[in-house]
Amino acid sequence: MSDDGLFPAEHRALRELHAMTRQLVGHWGRLGKRVGGDAGAVLDRGAGAARELLGELEERCAAHDLYGFPAAQGIGANAAGMRGISDLLLERNQALRGAVLDIAHVTLLLGYLAELAERRDGGDFAAFHRRWGARLREIEDAARAAATAEGREPERAIEPAEPGRAGRAGHAVANGLGTLGEAFDGSAVGRAARRLKRR
Repeated sequence: MSDDGLFPAEHRALRELHAMTRQLVGHWGRLGKRVGGDAGAVLDRGAGAARELLGELEERCAAHDLYGFPAAQGIGANAAGMRGISDLLLERNQALRGAVLDIAHVTLLLGYLAELAERRDGGDFAAFHRRWGARLREIEDAARAAATAEGREPERAIEPAEPGRAGRAGHAVANGLGTLGEAFDGSAVGRAARRLKRR
């Protein structure tokens, strides 16, 4: 164990948890406003819960002289910003499905951290991770349901994730690239490449 009373693996994972939770707050907060409706409400609820987790996590980690701010959370905020920009190229259904991966990363980390804490006889910290894991898994399930429900409205599912001018422009770029890709796959060069692959 390190001087802070944690396994090195636990120390690293806690810093990763700070970063990924901060990413969840930023990305889900912005995407929730963009998509609105029931899906937006789930994303807003998840962003709020993740904000609470960060507050409690800071207190818990300070007891081990471990801090996730500003460095780890700054990385998470930057990652959330990049995810927000990449959403401009996505359809609504793609952005929602991608957002489920954000929270799945956090719940998986919480489970991993619970096992690490249990291993070093840190039952109190393990209980903290398990409690938050259970709370966020409920939100993850709701987000997963909202993302899959997009299939019930095919026209809405392929709308730009960002409803404004930037989203429409990004969506047009993504559609153009997709059309080029389909044309290439259907061309003589694409057919030749598939024949070579089968050999």
